Amino acid sequence: MATVTNVCFHGIGTPDRDLEPGEASYWIGRDAFLGVLDVLAEHPEVRISFDDGNASDVEIAMPALVERGLTATFFVLAGRLEERGSLAVDHVRELRRAGLRVGSHGMEHRSWRSMSPAETRVELVEARDVLAEVAGQPLTEAALPLGLYDRRLLADLRRHGYRRVYTSDRDRAGEQAWLQPRYSVVATDTAGSVRTAVLERPGLAHRAERRLARTVKRLR
Repeated sequence: MATVTNVCFHGIGTPDRDLEPGEASYWIGRDAFLGVLDVLAEHPEVRISFDDGNASDVEIAMPALVERGLTATFFVLAGRLEERGSLAVDHVRELRRAGLRVGSHGMEHRSWRSMSPAETRVELVEARDVLAEVAGQPLTEAALPLGLYDRRLLADLRRHGYRRVYTSDRDRAGEQAWLQPRYSVVATDTAGSVRTAVLERPGLAHRAERRLARTVKRLR
């Protein structure tokens, strides 16, 4: 089976909003981001994505992607649209005009595990509807906030028609698989660390460990 490597970014540069506890470790400097992007551009099997809908998606990431002829999917938080430091409605449309894709990251940045039926509708349905109207097209992909999931959530995502779902499981993915593990780039990463830790093929022990971890999440 053909595999792909999903690489996920969050914020780039200096945030223009108050960050959640622990979020700063997922923000990478602008120069480091551009160096990592240059490395990823050498690997056609890499799929790039961005979570959280930060303003840096359109201010820094979009022009860098276009300059390198790269594509990406931006998983946007519907509840943060128009907030300071986050994407505005016009920004989402600008991403689409540049040929970049948009997916759902939900309404608020919260775990999707153990939600009530009403909360599930808000996060999985209403947020997607808001973003689809903004983007001007149906949305079929989602990225799991905080990377958390269980079998009930996966069933809900299937029931609501998501065609591909992205996690934070730090493993390679089957090219056509419904559930797509991703590697998150963090603040301390460099072009060299991404090349070594993400792009070089992991050993058998690592692959077995990651498969076991995903199995446990699906069964709980």
